[in-house]
Amino acid sequence: MINQLRKIYPSLIIYSEGQQQIDRTYKWFIMNDNEIIGIHQEDLTAKDTSLLATFLVPYNIHFPIPTDEEQKWSNAIHATKSTASVALQSANPYRFVYFSIKKNEIDPTVFKSAIHELFAKQVPILWVNGYEGIIIEEQTLAEEGTSYEQIIDILMSDLYVKINFFVGSYREGLEGISQHYHSLIHAARSVFVYSNKAVVTYIEAIPYLLINQTKKDFRSDISKTVLQEFIDDEETLKMIETFVQCNLNLSETSKALHMHRNSLQYRLDRFLEKTGIDIRQFHQAMTVYLALLARK
Repeated sequence: MINQLRKIYPSLIIYSEGQQQIDRTYKWFIMNDNEIIGIHQEDLTAKDTSLLATFLVPYNIHFPIPTDEEQKWSNAIHATKSTASVALQSANPYRFVYFSIKKNEIDPTVFKSAIHELFAKQVPILWVNGYEGIIIEEQTLAEEGTSYEQIIDILMSDLYVKINFFVGSYREGLEGISQHYHSLIHAARSVFVYSNKAVVTYIEAIPYLLINQTKKDFRSDISKTVLQEFIDDEETLKMIETFVQCNLNLSETSKALHMHRNSLQYRLDRFLEKTGIDIRQFHQAMTVYLALLARK
């Protein structure tokens, strides 16, 4: 195919692995065999570019050159059901880990290099845009689970970059991989509207996702009905949120809030007296927590 394209576009060149610079005067495309070609912009009309994009994948020069493995994952995610299994065979369970960084805060190539330093082996990274993407982490019996909290600490100290992670659950096989990929990205974007945590797992995100599916008026009604006169009491609401996050543990909550245990106990009693809700009971605590999320 390359020889045929070169007859039409004499300026066609092939990207060589290890090449440091990509000529920005060229339009770049990824071939079906993952080879990357460039055609000088002077040889291309808008119609040519659109035509080439129908059977080649346009390559954004601001992103790192995709590895063969990354391109196979991309093909599996975007391929039809009949070709997905041919594009990639994953022997181990894997999970998608969504990340987001501030726009223009760090070059994607630098970010990718930093991420690779933190894993035992290179992990595929699929970029959604210049500030969002998916890390694909495979699970092996010999390795412990990755601590994304530690990764954030390292990136913050070394690169001064703020990052959020949404950690998906492990799955096997490629069936439904495209839907899972798009659903996870949508879920992550929704979750970080509600949560100020830097790392959120899919399991932790379920309450956020359920609240996000309800209508705005219903969310408002939930928060007003449950929180009652405390709906604008930021100090009390912060206490409740921390109490739930500390698994209803009085000692851990008082330590996290720098509050005496007796003072915490008094405020919980006061909330019970005013609302009739005892957040020391699991189900009642979850109801109040959902009301807090609805308020946000």
